[in-house]
Amino acid sequence: MDIQNYKLHKKILVAVDCIIFGFDGSELKALLIKRGFEPERGKWSLMGGFVGEDENADKAALRVLHQLTGMKDVYVEQLHTFTDVNRDTAGRVISIAYFALINIAAHNKQLEQEHESRWFPLDKMPALIFDHKKMVEKAKAMLRQKVATHPVGFELLAKKFTLPQLQNLYEAIYETELDKRNFAKKMLSLGILKKLDEKERESSKKGAFYYVFDTVKYRKMESNALKFI
Repeated sequence: MDIQNYKLHKKILVAVDCIIFGFDGSELKALLIKRGFEPERGKWSLMGGFVGEDENADKAALRVLHQLTGMKDVYVEQLHTFTDVNRDTAGRVISIAYFALINIAAHNKQLEQEHESRWFPLDKMPALIFDHKKMVEKAKAMLRQKVATHPVGFELLAKKFTLPQLQNLYEAIYETELDKRNFAKKMLSLGILKKLDEKERESSKKGAFYYVFDTVKYRKMESNALKFI
């Protein structure tokens, strides 16, 4: 192809937008920021930015996530590329969306103040700019698909957790109540949870044993097409 063909075409901006999910023990939430520039200044938005000349989209997304959360070792996955011609009122911008799962307690809360960010329950989201609501809904659907067959849900929990806490997470993701006995039986039957000799006693006097996700066992069984729910 003649290089002149490149010069004849108008340049198009490429951005990344990050849907960051967290779990507070009872509700699944998304981290939003107050947009600090026009257009739509002062309105709620996903955290995003343009892809730099010296980085690919994956690196740009990791940079954006680190800027907002202070975390580097984060589960992140490319979601979808949004290409509607008029999706951004400021110009022609293609956005590659990513969704990330983090432990709310582990992120840098000081950065929340710097970026005017805030956690919102998914059922109480404010109006979002551009097509960001569509991005969140698509990420939510993808999360439901992933947690059914992959252990990504553990990314939203502390390293050690109880079975009731794990059940609360799945109920929040699927927005439905699950049978306690059947849920515990199913999770323990997978053989990928390691029981600790320690109990969580804040929720009840009797207490519930803590568990940790056994990565080594999971990797040995990964090819067996496990179903988590």
